[in-house]
Amino acid sequence: MTGLGACRTGQARTPSPPAPGSLDPGGNPVSTIVAPVSRTLPARRVAAPVPVDPAPAGRGPLDVLGVPGQVNLDYAATAPCARAAADAVAELLPWYGSVHRGAGALSRRCTLAYERARQRVGDFLGVRPDDHVIFTRNTTDALNLLARALPSGGKVVTFASEHHANLLPWPVDTVRLPVPGSADAAVRAVDAALRELRRGTDGSAPILVAVTGASNVTGECWPVADLARAAHRHGARFALDAAQLAPHAEVDITALGVDYVAVSGHKLYAPFGVGVLAGRADWLDAAPPYLVGGGATRTVGAATHDVGWADGPGRHEAGTPNLLGAVALAAVCEALTSVDRAALHAREQALLAHLRAGIAAAPDVVELRTFGPDSPRVGIVSFVVAGRDSAQVAAELAGRWQIGLRDGLFCAHPLARRLLAEAAVRSGRADLPPTALRASIGLGSTTQQVDRLLSALATPR
Repeated sequence: MTGLGACRTGQARTPSPPAPGSLDPGGNPVSTIVAPVSRTLPARRVAAPVPVDPAPAGRGPLDVLGVPGQVNLDYAATAPCARAAADAVAELLPWYGSVHRGAGALSRRCTLAYERARQRVGDFLGVRPDDHVIFTRNTTDALNLLARALPSGGKVVTFASEHHANLLPWPVDTVRLPVPGSADAAVRAVDAALRELRRGTDGSAPILVAVTGASNVTGECWPVADLARAAHRHGARFALDAAQLAPHAEVDITALGVDYVAVSGHKLYAPFGVGVLAGRADWLDAAPPYLVGGGATRTVGAATHDVGWADGPGRHEAGTPNLLGAVALAAVCEALTSVDRAALHAREQALLAHLRAGIAAAPDVVELRTFGPDSPRVGIVSFVVAGRDSAQVAAELAGRWQIGLRDGLFCAHPLARRLLAEAAVRSGRADLPPTALRASIGLGSTTQQVDRLLSALATPR
């Protein structure tokens, strides 16, 4: 797998030129529409959202919002809001109106903003000219849409290590491969499974290989480009669950050679309820609409079954779209494209190494992993404290130390349970709890925040 630092998935792209300034409905420059909406609440209720312990100053749009004193180490669940997303929403709110459904100035402005967002997200993901970029609610929604678009008789190959979003939507006869012990083993397993599925056939039946880019449990990166090449050797397509990968490394559909990619805005610092499925158009245009209703149709006759469905992204975007979510996500994508992502990645990798070293040194703490300890990974670490219930540890970290992280099985129950059993064998401990803790970092994370967690873990009860 090619890499950006430890986890790059595609070749670097030339940053897109700056977006045009604010335009009126006729496309002419206008002055500032409105000052950003104040996000300050009464002091007696809660402190105003401000950047939490910001990383090196000067990022501007990529500063993240948070609450002073609270340490957020739960980026893998929901990343904090980037200033670029908050500002984009605040600027558009006075103009908020219908999309694709009106002739007035507000509707025209919102339609333009929505379609520009689609273009900017597509550019960020490196889509091909004939790919569709469909706005969904999140990665789970996007993969459910793809499952609905799978042609009749199609087969799916995936791993038992997947997040539920890439484990549960597929048909009941899906081939679920065992959790591999290494990245190379994953490629060999896909190659062998596809060879067996094609045995004795003419090779024309549709097959989709669906794999995560970075594990939401361990942060470990999977060999996306190699897996896609293995799929294509057997005439199969490849879908990438990039929910955890895209916030940390470049995801370029063209460079990777993948057929579909799914991402979530709330993982990408745009927590406004949006996701994306991007990829090849033919299966999507041939499938029944994911939702039926206004916007998904070309015509509706006197009989309700007399319907002509739209082609393109609108076919699967019935109803009023999530304009603010799309605009927020596009703003973050544009901000990330304009900075040195290799430098961001290097900083995160240094912080991740510090976190993992501290966890390894903490008494009675065992890290979970699928591959080797030195395998490439993004800023996610799952672990257990021997002899301690993980939910109780999480509650103590929140109450005593003001540290927020995740406990449980992380919506990846088969994988998490397997890794907990493996950690017990590897550590020789019989007192590991049945669930785990997960610390995850990102743009706003600092050494001081990580040190607070490590101090808490090293402090006796």
